[in-house]
Amino acid sequence: MSTFRLDTTLVDRLVDGSLDPPGEAALAEQVANILPFHWALPHPIEAALSRIIVHLGGQRALLAWLDRYPGRPRLVARLNVLMGLLERLSDEPAIVTALQELRTQTPYPPGLSGYLPPSTDEATLASLAGQIESLLAADRADEAVRLSLAVIAMLQQAAPQIGTLDLGGRDIADLLEQVRQDIVAVGPARQPR
Repeated sequence: MSTFRLDTTLVDRLVDGSLDPPGEAALAEQVANILPFHWALPHPIEAALSRIIVHLGGQRALLAWLDRYPGRPRLVARLNVLMGLLERLSDEPAIVTALQELRTQTPYPPGLSGYLPPSTDEATLASLAGQIESLLAADRADEAVRLSLAVIAMLQQAAPQIGTLDLGGRDIADLLEQVRQDIVAVGPARQPR
């Protein structure tokens, strides 16, 4: 996608509370199409997106709003939840260590050849999140889903070695399984190769 579109009339109507359900669904579709390009949006579109985010109550609320709409909006929302989790887990030394240990036995877990760098460090999961976003931006949603499921499978394999993390009171294995189920429910449920 090279053309960014965000109908400012729809944005204005959302913010003032006059947008009807079909208009809101159309706006959600537009937001889902531009969100993977958040880093490259022209200033007027970035400003309009910021108005939506502020109106809804923040980034999490934006993702919850997108998740209400089937198709690409829901897929983009759920993959963004995973990408946010990967960014957060990148800062956890226990995760990096567990992945390094896992990769001594399985250098390239299923579905991750061509995506994982030769060595694992604190940038590995953030890099995978960026690749998922790039696939969405390139309109390769099926591949983004496959990569997401492969990353989750790798983390689930490493989970027993991770130990306890502060993830809002949730066990990492449970959290990963919930994110996996959410993605499978909306995207093609293909297992990593």
